[in-house]
Amino acid sequence: MALNVGLTGGIASGKSTVTRLFETYGVPIVDADIIAKDLVQPGRVAYQGILASFGEDIVLPNGELDRKKLKGIIFNDPSAKTRLEEIIHPAVNLEIRHQIQKLADEAYIIVDVPLLIEKNYQSYFDEILVVDCPYEQQLARVMLRDDISKAVAEKIINAQVSRDERLKFATYVIHNAGVLEALEKQVKALHNNFKDNRHEQ
Repeated sequence: MALNVGLTGGIASGKSTVTRLFETYGVPIVDADIIAKDLVQPGRVAYQGILASFGEDIVLPNGELDRKKLKGIIFNDPSAKTRLEEIIHPAVNLEIRHQIQKLADEAYIIVDVPLLIEKNYQSYFDEILVVDCPYEQQLARVMLRDDISKAVAEKIINAQVSRDERLKFATYVIHNAGVLEALEKQVKALHNNFKDNRHEQ
């Protein structure tokens, strides 16, 4: 059986960079965000559920969901956000498990789940790897990346589980202060560690 490593971290913490570095070692990546985007394509199970719950008004002329409109709805209505999550998360969860099973013969797998702690997925993984960065740095990255005000960026960050709470569940932490060389060293060390742990099982 492969060692299942759940990767998480706050918004703009550097998760994407870390997964790309693991990919350079040939490590399979299961990405919850990519799965979620696929499951809301026309004809997929989550797409049908969203239409049934939110109506045809959120569909673009090409049949795809109007993500901007949907985002606006859930941002202003907590009950709508809950409704959407109840449609998407079970389908994503099922597909993650399916992909993990398919990769069982690998040494280890990185499963990138941004809401790993928020959704209590800790028990699914052998190890929890948190990508961490200082709050002020995270705030600056979100503002720059999304071209938003400090107030909006703070609201987005504060809607997630706190940094301290996330770190409580970590079995490993990657510290991302924005220096690529430092990230590369940490990923290399973890790669060797996870690979060796698999052989010891």
